[in-house]
Amino acid sequence: MAYAKSGWTALADATRRTIFERLVDHPSSVSGLARALPVSRPAVSQHLRVLKDAGLVVDAPAGKQRIYRVDPAGLAALRAELDVFWSKTMAAYKTAIEQPPEEPK
Repeated sequence: MAYAKSGWTALADATRRTIFERLVDHPSSVSGLARALPVSRPAVSQHLRVLKDAGLVVDAPAGKQRIYRVDPAGLAALRAELDVFWSKTMAAYKTAIEQPPEEPK
């Protein structure tokens, strides 16, 4: 699934990371998030839109509001990317330490 913005790019913003972390702990509405943050409800909505476009959160109607929660599939995709990164990094490290030292010239 291709997202409009990568999850890593979406989480690069500190406010979006905070919103995402709050949603990891507990699903919430825009107003619930805005009450706990030093940003306006419209700003929270914009941040949620970016997180949603990146596939990190989903929302569902609940009366007159929408409840946002972390999308497990988006979180799994982030985890998979991180696993690939660490596997490549560790393989490169292993190669580097197993090479014999260069002879001084």
